[in-house]
Amino acid sequence: MGWLTRFLGAVAFLAVGVIFSPETFGSKSDGENSTSKLAIYLKLAHLLCYSTAFGTALWVTFIGGIIMFKNLPRHQFGNLQSKMFPAYFSMVGICCAVSVGSFAYLHPWKSSSTTEKYQLGFLLSAFAFNLANLLVFTPMTIEMMKQRHKVERESNIGEEVGWSKNVEVAKVNPKLKAMNKKFGMIHGLSSLANIMSFGSLAMHSWYLAGKLNL
Repeated sequence: MGWLTRFLGAVAFLAVGVIFSPETFGSKSDGENSTSKLAIYLKLAHLLCYSTAFGTALWVTFIGGIIMFKNLPRHQFGNLQSKMFPAYFSMVGICCAVSVGSFAYLHPWKSSSTTEKYQLGFLLSAFAFNLANLLVFTPMTIEMMKQRHKVERESNIGEEVGWSKNVEVAKVNPKLKAMNKKFGMIHGLSSLANIMSFGSLAMHSWYLAGKLNL
């Protein structure tokens, strides 16, 4: 129940922030007030979902994954990633979808500026790259990883940390060498899509920074 407690705590803080925001006590007419509130809620949804997607991608891509690879036995690391990546791409994809929807509503295509159209394109790109990873590259990578793990277990490797034993055995095992090549290609495409998604989100961060008044 620990995750539920933390989630409810975050929702409670968010609710308090909304209740005591200046807009809640505004003196505008009902029509203006409802329109203003909708825009604020959409901006909040965009900001929270974007920051969640960007922060998660930053951690998984450049910090968490590297630490796990350097400290876990390789098969254990691979099995953990096979469970984590579908959840990771699902969450980031959902966050990107919400960001796209809220941004598109706040900046209708016909009346938006060129800059805003580019930003919508960046958000759509991030969503598309995550969707490609979730539906195409990740299932292929996981399946190939399972096949390679089976071959490695036959050679009594995979419980070590790092790639050294795999490289040594692949020199005398043509099947493992071929699997390494295929896995490297699929995993490379997945990594490229992930980096492209992160880059698209990073481009949007520059836009948001220009909109902040601190």
